[in-house]
Amino acid sequence: MSTFPKTGLAALLTPQESVLVLIDHQPFQFANLHSHEPTMIVNNVVGLAKAARAFDVPTILTTVIEERGGTILQPLQDVFPDQKPINRTTINTWEDPRVVDAVKATGRKKLIIAGLYTEICVAMPALQAAGEGFDVYVVTDASGGVSAEAHDMAVRRMVQAGITPITWMAVLAEWQRDWAREESAAAMGAAVAPHGGASSVALAWELQLLATPAPSA
Repeated sequence: MSTFPKTGLAALLTPQESVLVLIDHQPFQFANLHSHEPTMIVNNVVGLAKAARAFDVPTILTTVIEERGGTILQPLQDVFPDQKPINRTTINTWEDPRVVDAVKATGRKKLIIAGLYTEICVAMPALQAAGEGFDVYVVTDASGGVSAEAHDMAVRRMVQAGITPITWMAVLAEWQRDWAREESAAAMGAAVAPHGGASSVALAWELQLLATPAPSA
């Protein structure tokens, strides 16, 4: 059972405690994605990756048998152009010691996961990592399953195990936490702008107001 707090300030994510693992966002996986509209998952995972880069959150990219399933999505690779994804044969990412070692090398315990498919390649490592002492968060709208039921059942199963479901914009809002952090607010704005839909419009307005000098008395 998790010993991490699920309520209070300590339950919220911070960039300093987070590590992100993105699993199998590959063409073959998208071919059987039916829980979400595929372009939405592409949009959301790239937005999440850009936010992680903006907040200096260590991010690990991983694929499964990419010589058959295709290399990682190019827009996602472009966020981390110098990083070669860890190409696995294991269905369960957490059974590949290279991935586990990369996560542990960060020294961080709040593990954020997104991937395809939710019921397999996300649930397996999430459940195992949670059992090994990590505080696991699954980004549900940057993940997807072979059906809406498969995705939903996986999320329910993980919640029962103490894993926290979260959406990608909630992740970056918790990383930002305070609009007075102007440097990261600007970086976050640049990350979100192409991917946040109506929220991006609202964010641009908020940043405009923050940049507008108060009227003199």
